[in-house]
Amino acid sequence: MQQVVIAMRTRESERVITALQDAGVLHLKPITEGPLNTGSLAGQDAASRREDERLLARAESTIAELGAYRPAPAGLPAESEWAAVVEAAAAPVTALARERQDLQADLDVERSYGDAIRALARMVGGLDRSRRVALVPFVLAPTDDAATLDAALRETLAERYTLATETVGNNRVGVIATLRGDRDAARAALSKARLGELRLPGRFDSLPLGDAAREMDQIRQGGDRRLQALNGQRDQLTTQHAPVLYAVRDALKDRVAIHDVRAVSARGKYSMVMQGYVPQDRVPALQGALGAFGDAVSFELHPVDEHHDHAVPVTLKNSSYVEPFQKTVMGMMSLPKYGTFDPTWVVAWFFPFFFGIIMADIGYGLLFLALGMWLLGKARRGEGWNVPLLGSYLSPDTLRNLGFVTNVMAAWTIVWGFLTGEFFGTLLEHMHVFYMNNELLNSLWGWTGVHFGGAHGAAEDAAHHGSGLIPIVFPRLDTENFANIALVFALLFGILQVLWGWAIRIQQGRKHGDSLHFWEGIAMFGGIAALILLAFISKAAQDFGALANFSDPRVWLMILGFLTFIVGYLRVIGKLPLLPVELMSQGGSVVSYARIFAVGLVSAILAKLCTDLGWAMYEQIGVLGIILGVVIGALLHVFVLALTLIGHVLQPIRLHMVEFLNPTGFNNESSPAYNPLRRLSPAQSAGQVK
Repeated sequence: MQQVVIAMRTRESERVITALQDAGVLHLKPITEGPLNTGSLAGQDAASRREDERLLARAESTIAELGAYRPAPAGLPAESEWAAVVEAAAAPVTALARERQDLQADLDVERSYGDAIRALARMVGGLDRSRRVALVPFVLAPTDDAATLDAALRETLAERYTLATETVGNNRVGVIATLRGDRDAARAALSKARLGELRLPGRFDSLPLGDAAREMDQIRQGGDRRLQALNGQRDQLTTQHAPVLYAVRDALKDRVAIHDVRAVSARGKYSMVMQGYVPQDRVPALQGALGAFGDAVSFELHPVDEHHDHAVPVTLKNSSYVEPFQKTVMGMMSLPKYGTFDPTWVVAWFFPFFFGIIMADIGYGLLFLALGMWLLGKARRGEGWNVPLLGSYLSPDTLRNLGFVTNVMAAWTIVWGFLTGEFFGTLLEHMHVFYMNNELLNSLWGWTGVHFGGAHGAAEDAAHHGSGLIPIVFPRLDTENFANIALVFALLFGILQVLWGWAIRIQQGRKHGDSLHFWEGIAMFGGIAALILLAFISKAAQDFGALANFSDPRVWLMILGFLTFIVGYLRVIGKLPLLPVELMSQGGSVVSYARIFAVGLVSAILAKLCTDLGWAMYEQIGVLGIILGVVIGALLHVFVLALTLIGHVLQPIRLHMVEFLNPTGFNNESSPAYNPLRRLSPAQSAGQVK
């Protein structure tokens, strides 16, 4: 990244900024101090900015009221016509939006109160127009007692009232008829009975009950048709105005951006200076844009100070495989600080791998693959996706990235499904496609001290475990024999990533001349390695005597690790006195990777139960059991998958965001995203700022 300072004559500033917009490479950095003027614009510049912002806000609010996505591009009208174009669209759109809003409010009132008001209108007859009688309507919940209200009324009004109720849906509506002079006393009796008067919202509040009921009848009969007609009118206005509105809106954004650039630049009476950043590979584009002005513009480039400048923007450059993860999974994280470690490629390889270990089911993997292909299909057709559950719209580019990531996750899920022998749980094991080959398993895992056999070799279990087409090589459902192996297998990734994270801390501290973080990394790397060796040598605290076996090289490595921690700790004890506590915490970070095993095992057990239930119905009932078993098993699998899927996705992400990235210092500092000044409207049609 290169830092650039650009100086120009004030009268040339508009043309220079426009050229920089066309180049689209300069990330601006505000000038906040110095002898030249900075900050808010004044005079004619301020007035021009206010007018452009007013017109831009009008255009954007009109687009929002139309509810339109960006249509096909349209030609940009002349600058003198922009205000007229915006107002020609805004006037009818605003009036239509107000009418739709009022109608929608009436429809909501009718759906909420219509039945109750019609019942009340029948009950009161024409009394709602009486000059002497006052009506106080109310609603009774199923748990409310009308007798309590009647007693409160009798105590307050004696015989000067009439009370009537009628059931409407799950509730009852009622009305108190009394003299107008006793209305407040009737309301007080309602409050005493812990009830409230029924008041209608909006324009219906002032209407008599009969008139309100007639209005609601009309709304119920024709409201939906009217709303549909108004939506049709909005669609027509969208077709008519949206393309040119978007074009004018983009041009206005470009004009406002020019004002913004002036506001963050240093300005004098005759000159203006701006500064910013340009990626090294885009310097020729900047030079080409400014070179056209000759001596009217001067600029200077120099490398950024990545050790001390915290405003240097970041633009990530990754391979075609990693980039979709950068735009999806890493989109939930902050950007790395400029000049530090970019973990995107690590996440791109390990996140789907961990997800595959957790799910490890061919059937589920095929479902994810189908979802990924569906997302890619929509992206290829240029279609977006409205997600009602999230209340958001996903663009075709987002769907393309999501589809790719989903397919990679599906691929690892299928691969691990073959290793665990799981297809919607144990379905293919029941069908003798997968089977437990004890001889093979002993040859693969016998070196760990585990012996497969026993129940798996019993005659009554031979049909289930002794024959098939494909042997299971990672039998995680065999918790009696394989649980410890699977657990240690998961912890190995914790050992790898936690130590790797602290190694990155050491490397970054050395690179940036940060002795504190360098020695902190040295201490933690040595201490964590020593704790890991201690756990292995003592066999998880079962044989502490082995720690005194100095003929074991692992003991000497453990001692070296603790000595390294002590040396590093003494170098940073003044600023990090609680580092030993952090060491214990980092030991817990390694153990945290056990969730790969635990969450995956729970998923496998739930899938097995779903399939075993369906299979048992087939064995007990026969042909009918096949149908019932398939239906019930499928429903249970869908339920279990919906219940657990979010956790299966979040667990690997959490391991990377916390256990892996915390030691690297990734979460401590961040840099702004590279966001260059660029034009939205076509360059040849751009308007000029006054």
